Amino acid sequence: MQHLLKISEAASLALHTMGLLASRPGDRVSTRELAARLKVSEAHLAKVMQRLGRAGLVRSQRGPKGGFSLQRNPDDITLLEVYEATEGTLREQRCLLGNPICNGNCILGGLLENVGAEVREYFSTTRLSDLSDSFTQEAVNA
Repeated sequence: MQHLLKISEAASLALHTMGLLASRPGDRVSTRELAARLKVSEAHLAKVMQRLGRAGLVRSQRGPKGGFSLQRNPDDITLLEVYEATEGTLREQRCLLGNPICNGNCILGGLLENVGAEVREYFSTTRLSDLSDSFTQEAVNA
């Protein structure tokens, strides 16, 4: 069964990585360590980290003590910024087909618009600092 809310792997990696970095304020964390924690490809995560860096959300430092850290305070970064850094502008989906054939009377009524509005609201009002309970120290240090 297809999921109603589908978030790409890149966006999911970005959201989770930013949550992990927010749970370790001031620390630099390597791509290797982040990939191991998330159990994902280091190469794919590196590409996601480049996008986050270009968006001004993380800073990187090379070298043996290098890694990534948040560029801004977690109170000032919304999930919408993180999502859009990897996926571009979050757009409303008004039709499952992409090209409406229902003559303006969608078989799903306003469901897609309502879900889209809820997702946008959640992403735009949730800050990284709001996620501190999602990343316990045991999970972060595991």
